[in-house]
Amino acid sequence: MNIKHNLKLLQKLVPNMWLYQIQYIHSSLVFWWILRWISKPLALNNKSVIVFSPHQDDETFGCGGMIATKREQDIQVIVAFLTDGRGSGSSELHFQEKITQIRKQEAVTALQILGVDSSKIHFLEKPDGTLQDLENEEREQTIEQVVELLKYYQPGEVYVPHRKDCHKDHEATYQLVKEAIAQAEITVELLQYPIWLFWRAPLFILLKLQDMAAAYHFSITSVQEKKKQAIASYPSQTQSLPRGFVKRFLGTNEIFFKAES
Repeated sequence: MNIKHNLKLLQKLVPNMWLYQIQYIHSSLVFWWILRWISKPLALNNKSVIVFSPHQDDETFGCGGMIATKREQDIQVIVAFLTDGRGSGSSELHFQEKITQIRKQEAVTALQILGVDSSKIHFLEKPDGTLQDLENEEREQTIEQVVELLKYYQPGEVYVPHRKDCHKDHEATYQLVKEAIAQAEITVELLQYPIWLFWRAPLFILLKLQDMAAAYHFSITSVQEKKKQAIASYPSQTQSLPRGFVKRFLGTNEIFFKAES
């Protein structure tokens, strides 16, 4: 079954307003089902963290509550963005340069709200939308940049987008980081955060039983307001996202899937 083809067909047949409503209901039900019946609680620990985010905003949507909770306990959190975010909107060069700077500043602002100092934020600045198609030399260079961050900070936990997140940059980020962990020869706990996974495709087509068994939920009740404010610090993105998409990330829990590092 070609999921991307079916999604494009659905988009042609169903008006956007209805499609977004269907996607919101689907993602909400899936999230609730995993939260209540499938996932296990993830307890707060004192392990340091690196969050690898393909774009400026994914880290806040997927891990904002975890980041804020860790920082309130003075636990080190590093955030690395792999792309420059220029894929948002017009293809004109001057617009792309402008949006790159806007998204970088939005990221700094959002992460300051969550408690992360700008000195702990790294921008690798690969072209947005190209991570799956990097030439061999640039791909190896990107992996080496990730390896250097892993070796320097020696995190206890690494957070990456889900390996089946229905977005090519997200899925490529998982693969790049996975290879870098192997090359760095360090022991870390690897956790995947879903962004588009529940929104874009029927869950049971993508996730197998072993995927479900690795689901955990993390309570962010005490930092909900911080996460909400951090998400609001990305107006260049939130205004163009599908209706209902942002709302799904404003709840009291975040879901993660453990992976073998």
